[in-house]
Amino acid sequence: MSRVVTVIDYGMGNLLSVANAFNWCGAEVRVSDRREHIADADLLVLPGVGAFANAMEQLRISGLDEAIKEYARKERPFLGICLGMQMMLAESNEFGLHKGLGLIEGTVEPIPHEDAEGNAHKIPHIGWAEISSSVEGDSWAGTILDRTPQGTPFYFVHSFTAFPHSQHNRLADTWYNGCQVSAVIQKGSLYGCQFHPEKSGEKGLELIKTFLAI
Repeated sequence: MSRVVTVIDYGMGNLLSVANAFNWCGAEVRVSDRREHIADADLLVLPGVGAFANAMEQLRISGLDEAIKEYARKERPFLGICLGMQMMLAESNEFGLHKGLGLIEGTVEPIPHEDAEGNAHKIPHIGWAEISSSVEGDSWAGTILDRTPQGTPFYFVHSFTAFPHSQHNRLADTWYNGCQVSAVIQKGSLYGCQFHPEKSGEKGLELIKTFLAI
């Protein structure tokens, strides 16, 4: 039997491509903006593109922020994608200080506009980048990256990066011209991917399948 995945519709996010990717991986997908669907979901996905403050405001207006928190307390599988990952944190410094969902303690900060040698580089960070363990020697076994080899490239599009307060919440990083960027964060069964698995080809779909098997 396929697992039902609820994709949160709050007016911001690439819902069609996310839903199509999960459908392709064998899941039954429900796109919903109803609080009861979010709070009682089997698996929950929060996609997102755009500005942090606007997205959080949309969640609050509809009451979906509290529904997400209620879901998270049940320790069921959750996946935030791109901006959806950033909103998992407590706050963001994107054009002012804004409160997030607080599922993981930490902040969202701008990617430095200069590389490790002090030279200006392009922002946003766009393109394929390899990911690796945040702590050398850490294993991804039993996580959403269980089937992902070290050094696998995924597709990124972003100008800000997550900084969890605890190193234990950083599962994988990537490097952009010498600047460390959070690629995957985790707290229990709650996961966030800064990259877009739905746009990352075969390896992205493999990650989605692993999430479905949690």
